[in-house]
This record gives sequence, structure tokens and C-alpha cells, in this order.
Amino acid sequence: MTKYNNFKLDTDSDGIVTMTIDVPNQTMNVWTPDFINEFDAFITDFNTNDDLKGLVLTSGKANAFLAGADLNMMSENNAAGKTLTKEAFQESMKLTLALRKMENGGWTTRQIQREGKKAKPVAAAIEGLALGGGLEICLASHHRVVADNPKIKLGLPEVLVGLLPGAGGTQRTMRLMGLQPAAMMCTQGSNLNPQKAKAQGLVHDVVPAGTTADAAKAWVKANIEKGVVAPWDVKGFKIPGGGGAMNPKSVQFFMASGAMALKQTKGNYPAVEAILSCLYEGSIVPMDTALVIESKYITKLLMGATSKNMIRTLFLNKNAADKGAGRPEGIPKQDIKKVGVLGCGLMGAGIAHVTAKAGMEVISLDRNMEEAQKAIAYSQKILEKKVKRGRMTQEKADAFLALITPTDDYNMLKDVDLIIEAVFERPDVKADVIKKTEAVIGKDVVFATNTSTLPIGGLAKHSSRPEQYIGMHFFSPVDKMPLLEIIPHEGTGDLALAVALDYNKKIRKTPIIVKDVRGFFTNQVFPPYINEAALMVVEGVSMALIENCAANLGLPIGPLAVSDDTTLKLGYDIMTSTQEEMGDKYVPTGAEEFITNMVTKWDRGGRRLGAGFYNYDENGKRLDLWKGMTDHYPLLEEQPAPEEVMQRLLYSLVAPSARTFAEGVVPDPQSADLGAIFGLGFPPYTGGPLSYIDTIGLDAYVATSDMLAQRHGARFSPPQIFRDMAAKGQTLYPDSTPSSQRVYTRSALSRMLEVEVVKIANAMGIAASVDDLKADTVSKILTAQAGKKAA
Repeated sequence: MTKYNNFKLDTDSDGIVTMTIDVPNQTMNVWTPDFINEFDAFITDFNTNDDLKGLVLTSGKANAFLAGADLNMMSENNAAGKTLTKEAFQESMKLTLALRKMENGGWTTRQIQREGKKAKPVAAAIEGLALGGGLEICLASHHRVVADNPKIKLGLPEVLVGLLPGAGGTQRTMRLMGLQPAAMMCTQGSNLNPQKAKAQGLVHDVVPAGTTADAAKAWVKANIEKGVVAPWDVKGFKIPGGGGAMNPKSVQFFMASGAMALKQTKGNYPAVEAILSCLYEGSIVPMDTALVIESKYITKLLMGATSKNMIRTLFLNKNAADKGAGRPEGIPKQDIKKVGVLGCGLMGAGIAHVTAKAGMEVISLDRNMEEAQKAIAYSQKILEKKVKRGRMTQEKADAFLALITPTDDYNMLKDVDLIIEAVFERPDVKADVIKKTEAVIGKDVVFATNTSTLPIGGLAKHSSRPEQYIGMHFFSPVDKMPLLEIIPHEGTGDLALAVALDYNKKIRKTPIIVKDVRGFFTNQVFPPYINEAALMVVEGVSMALIENCAANLGLPIGPLAVSDDTTLKLGYDIMTSTQEEMGDKYVPTGAEEFITNMVTKWDRGGRRLGAGFYNYDENGKRLDLWKGMTDHYPLLEEQPAPEEVMQRLLYSLVAPSARTFAEGVVPDPQSADLGAIFGLGFPPYTGGPLSYIDTIGLDAYVATSDMLAQRHGARFSPPQIFRDMAAKGQTLYPDSTPSSQRVYTRSALSRMLEVEVVKIANAMGIAASVDDLKADTVSKILTAQAGKKAA
């Protein structure tokens, strides 16, 4: 038998082949081009070799069965500028055809139904997670046996990176589970444990761990003589619960699902729409045609900007950051076992919680024992909910709490491996705890400060060991927010940075390393967004329009609601302290008077204080928008178009992101994109603000920014480096196509931009329409503008 690189084959005396999948140079099994080609070649041999009677699929990796497609490969396949061609479609069909050939034995549906042809039995023995293409190979098997381990995940998560299950996943789940369960699984990217998978008809048997291969082989042996036909290849097959264009139940489902999907995605995620289209169209036609339809849709998604940006940012760049990209070389990995957390307020207690969750001991220190106990109370509240919901045993909750030791005695810090300070945001308070802590901790212990605005270098002056002093900016609530900003000051040594990244790896946040400037990255990007919404309110734009436009952009919460949640009072305090510290160097935003009035005159300092842009009940539940705002700022008689408001909100985040990159606050585009998505909730389908700029093209970004700056102020002006790059046809990411070669996509955001470009072009006498917008229209506009300036 031929020897293969990606799997080992063992044939027993009954002619049953056990394929042990073990893809080389991969921590988990994934579909690679070489694996797909070898698998396809083997299945051809298996179907035609009379000595081979059946097949059992297993994994040679201890951690998983198969984790899906190699997203590095898919990222290369959907590089910008690649168009929807016959070759691209055929490439996407390779795995689909190989799995179908395994499923039907190489016979046509006609041969199966009219001549009684059958396939050789194939069973999957699943001992670890099977996701994406890993689950799809199982679904194409005739029998699926999974280990009785609740930690095993079975799912189709492709939608989370802008794709759909493209190797039969949408079609087989629908035919096994029914339309609604399949739609939920595919459009939400949710996972099932073995018991739920069996209950929903996705797998056949759940057996004790370690026995799946034996159970799978026994089933294959029992079915060798009679052969196997997939249920959907049997004439008269019906989709469970109804399917097709005329079935009343499926008609009702598709009517409701389309509306529900639009409500959730606002039309920003083409993969969700494509999945529902696969289910609708696939439910009408035979399986082979349905698989072609599915491949058509995934090929279109692969060629689009959304999947490219989501794969790059949410998978490739995120994984690199999570693994410690930027960690100094030559510094041994630091084994952090005990951490001292100074301050037990909301942030300190949250830091203590995630540290203990990662298995480290925590010494939680505050000025007295009453305050220190808040760290225990914080974790206790979270754990009680988990125990109540059956997600944790009481024994494990008790063991968790035992890792946190509250204290008011600095001597308790003498043997910690790391200090994280989260006391009040005042330099004098932080200076005091630095002095007291350094008097007792070891000489090599790194001291990290959690601060959202104070420059790290200024605080490091209070340290006797500034080279071991570093900033670590957590986000609230710490146990839920995934981002961590790590801020070395000019004197920070390699050890401190290495320790910060090693600690982060244990608590599993996504880190970005940023320059030591006031506000770092996120707090330079976030305030302009909040201020822009406030300025629109002052101008008379409807608050409801602002909030709804933010939702339509895909932002998780409107700027007015998030202002209330973070409290306008906090914004007012930061504003006044910044004005005081910077003096004449302070640059007004235009929102100062409004914020001052909200906090000091109208007593609407935010949700925690009982009132803000919204009204709240006594329990803090958000009610309705404050109608009294129009008494101070009357509404415009003619409200701006939603597209204009959306664009203004979007660019209020994009503009400061571009500026921070230009000024070196973040070292690279991916750090800005990760920081904006995971720290600020920037719409993930864009890949982040700098990915968005690359998608529409730097020339288009510069033109739109100049238009906004002319209308609303210099805060929207693009940095000079972006003008220079646009003039040269350059991109921020090396895998992006120069804008002069780019075909503009029809996403929700690009449509907004196209409308603006057409308006500008037509006003300048340049022929353009939204339905026929040429890629060089922006260049013509810029050329015409340059000519006017010269004249």
C-alpha cells in the first residue's frame, strides 16, 4: 500500500483499514493542500481496491481529532485582488469532492438508486475536538462514534472568520438535524458536546473514552457485506422537520431566519446570508447539486474582503499576539506562581480573579482588611453563579477562592514573582505604594502598574528599579474584556517586558505592546468617538439616530450608552485633570462645555450616578433616552442621512487609529486592528480600522477624510504618511492589492463610501454612478483637486 505523509494506514485481516491522521509539523491536525491531495488519492484507491473492505478514521494527535482547514492556507488563497474564477471554484471543490467520493463510494446517485450500488462502510472514531473541516469529514462518514468526554467540542466555527462550512457542512447538518438546528450551528459557530450531538442526530454513538476505535471498527465489520448508502442518497429522502421551497414549515423558517439574521448582523456579515442561501437552495436540489451550490458560495466568500480581513486579524494576528509576539529574545520563560495585586477595587479585584483563574496564587493587598476582602467578594459572586448553573462544582469554587489571600500587610508580598498595582489613579498614591512595595519584594521582581492614562515613565521615576517597571492596562470588567495593553517606558528592560508577556499568556488575554504616551492606544481612540457623538447631539442630531447608526455599523453598543456606562463623570474628571496638567498645550475637542454641563449643571453624570443620556430605574436598568436634551440642544429640522451619521461615527474611530499608527503609538497595523476590535468593539467584519483603510484603498480613505475634515473639522484629517502612501499606491498590509488595481466591493461600508465618492465626482463634472463606479474615479477626483489648487 502507498505510504502517505499525513496519515498512517493499518489493514487488519478483515480488510478494514484504520487511517490514523497525523499531519506533520502541526500541533493539531488540519486540512492542508498536501493532506487533501493525499486523502483524495487514498479514497480513489480505497473505492477500487477489492482487498480493502472498510475504513475507520482516527487521529494520531492527543489533543484533537481534526481542527479544520489550515487558515494560513486559506489566507493565502483569498489574497486581495484574486477574482472568482473557474480555477478558484475548482480549488474550493477539492475537499468536497473527496469527501463525497468517500461517502458514495464513487458511484453516481443514478447508479445508487437504480442499480443498487453501495459504498464501503466508513466510520469516524472521535476522541478529541472536531471543528470545521474536521467535523465535515466525520459527517461524510457513514457512522460517527465519539468519546464520552464533555470537553470534546463538535462544531462548525467558519462563520467566525467570515466563511461558511464549505466541504458539505451546511448540507449534511441540514439533512441530519433539520433546517433550524443546522442554521443555528452554522450561523452562530456554536459547538456541541458529545451528548448534545447525539441527541440532535449529529453522531450515532457515545462510548467511553479510549474505546471509540474499537466501536467504530465493530460497526464497519458488521456492515461490510451489505454495504452502505447515505440517507440522502436514498430515493424519497426527506429533510427532518421539512425542507424545500414549498414545504410550509421550511417556508416559515426561511421567512423568519432571514429577518432574524438581518436584525443580528445588520447586513454586515455576508457569510451569514450565504449560509442561509446554502440551506435554502440546497434543500431544494439533490445532494451533488447542493454541494456545488455550497462551494460556489464559499468561493465567493474566500475572494471577498470580509473573510480576508477577519482571518488575518481574528486568527493569524491574534494567535501571533497571544503566543507572545514581540517577546524579547534571550530571556528564559518566567514561571510566575504568585502575584501580588495592590488595590482591591473593581480593577484590582478583577485582576486577582483572572490571575487565580489561571492557577496562580494571589496576594490581594489594600489599605485595610475590609477593603482587601473585596477581592474575595468579587470572585465569590462570579463563582456562585457558575456553581448555581452547574458549570462548576462547589469544591472547585472553594479551591479557586483559596488561591486569593486578602491582606493589609506589605510583608505578605515578600515572595511574590510579580506585582500588579491597581490603586487610585493619582501619581502620589501610586508613588506611595511603589515605595512600600519595593521595600519588601525581591530584587528581580517586576512591578507592573494598571493605569488607563498616566504615563508610565512618569510613574517609573518613583521606582528604585525603573528598568523593572512596566505598564499593564487592563479593561473593565477584567474577567470579560479580552485585551491587555502592555506599555514599556523608555527605561523598561527586556526582563520586564518578557515577564508581562509570560503572565499574559497564562491569563489568556490578547496583548498589544504600545508606546508610553498619554492614553496609550485605546484611550487615544475611544474619546474622539464619544466626543463625536456628543458634538452631533449639540448640533441637533437625534440621539436615537446616533445610537441606531452605531448599531447598524456593527458596534456592540451606541456611543451615548457607552458614555453612560463608563460615566460622563469619569470623562469629566479625566478632561479636567488633563487640562490642568497640560495647560496651554491642551487641545480642545469642542465637547468640553457639553460634558461640563451634563455633569455639573444637569446632574447627568452616567448610569452609575442614576442619569445620563439615558434614564435609569433604581436598579440601574436602562429605560429611554433623556427627552430633556432637546430643551438645551433643539433638534435639526432636517436630520442628516443615516449614511452620513454612520460614516462620521466610523471615521471618528478610524481617524485616531490612523494617527496613532502614524505617530508610532502602535508599532504595526495589526496592533491597531487588534486593539480596536478587542478593546473598543470596532466592527470585527472589517478586520479593524487599518484593515478597513486597506480594503477601501488609501486613496479613497484620504479623499473621504479630507471631505469630513472640510465639513466637520481638522480632527478627521489623514496623517501625511497616509497621503504619501496613497500617492504611491501602497498598502498597510503587504498582502493587500494597491488601490489602483482594486475592484471595490459591495459591502455595507463601501456602499456608504461609494455614495460619497459619486457625489464628489459629479460635483466636479466627473462621470460616475454607484452602479458603475470605476476604480480610478478617486484618482480622477484627486487629479482634478490638484489642478484646482495649482490654478
